Amino acid sequence: MQTDLIQEARRQTEICNACRYCEGYCSVFPSLHAERAFLDSDITQLANLCHNCRGCYYACQYTAPHEFDLNLPKALAEVRRDSWESFAWPQPLARRFHTLGAAIALALVIGFALLFWAIRAIGPSGSEGFYAVLSHNAMVAIFAPAFLLPLFSIAISLRRYWVKVDGKPIQMADVTAAFKRAGKMQDLAAGHGEGCNFEDEDRFSQVRRHIHQAIMYGFLLCVASTSVATIMHYGFGLYAPYGFWSLPKLFGISGGVLLTLGCGAMVYLKQKSDRDLGDPTAWGGDIGFILLLGFVGLSGLVLYTLSSTALMPALLAIHLGSVLTFFLLMPYTKMAHGFYRLAALVRDAQRKRDLLAVC
Repeated sequence: MQTDLIQEARRQTEICNACRYCEGYCSVFPSLHAERAFLDSDITQLANLCHNCRGCYYACQYTAPHEFDLNLPKALAEVRRDSWESFAWPQPLARRFHTLGAAIALALVIGFALLFWAIRAIGPSGSEGFYAVLSHNAMVAIFAPAFLLPLFSIAISLRRYWVKVDGKPIQMADVTAAFKRAGKMQDLAAGHGEGCNFEDEDRFSQVRRHIHQAIMYGFLLCVASTSVATIMHYGFGLYAPYGFWSLPKLFGISGGVLLTLGCGAMVYLKQKSDRDLGDPTAWGGDIGFILLLGFVGLSGLVLYTLSSTALMPALLAIHLGSVLTFFLLMPYTKMAHGFYRLAALVRDAQRKRDLLAVC
């Protein structure tokens, strides 16, 4: 990791630790104040705990033009992005995406869509629905490796992160506490529970929290749709296409709506926010990922709506191209952020457990 980013974040956290005025503004600050000195591992852990709510910045008396020039949200955002890039495997791909994210995602979606269209042009598969364009076996052969290999890559990067932050053997209580905290998006409500200042320095709001929840639960519903369809196909011999009131369709449509609306709202929110309180170098990657994820949801909804028209083969190629792009880029986009955040929450649960044992 870049030592200059670590050192600047350490300088700022030491000042914050001495002041402690912002302890009530952020749910992460108790973790910061639990330390007396900050190792590189501590800074990395705090950076991945931070949700960039920005309440500490707007409440701080030591921001510019004060000589301390504190901007802790930006300092931690830069360390956070650097940790994802440093622990990623293969590493160069992560650094490329964070600087050229939108262009890379767009090029891959177009390229894969053309590839699927070319496969379709070879000849029909003789099945029904979408499988008339691309057979079920062909989809499995393409998407199973495209899903499993990125998960393997993320597992390697998380292992590197866990070693870096001195993670201990994980207990079920640690995992339960982390999932509970993540499911509620508790830290996006900030320390006082009234929300964060991401959109407006003078107003606390829960909007960013609810948008994150829409994206997260929309994604999980889409995963549930695919998982249920797989069980129905292989476990019960119930093959697609499925009706509207089937679980795959209900999960998929509701998930697609939440993804589309959530990602659109997140792009709007980021446009309103102050870029200088985040990591400006990761702006392209952040926006590229959000647009890609939102397009996956939107293209799926459009495909379902027009599935009985002559546009279906072209729409299917575009949708599959966006899904394949999402899978392959998953370890190098902000999707990895979710895995790191969960790992940081597990590590913080261990810290709290150790503190209780001492008391």
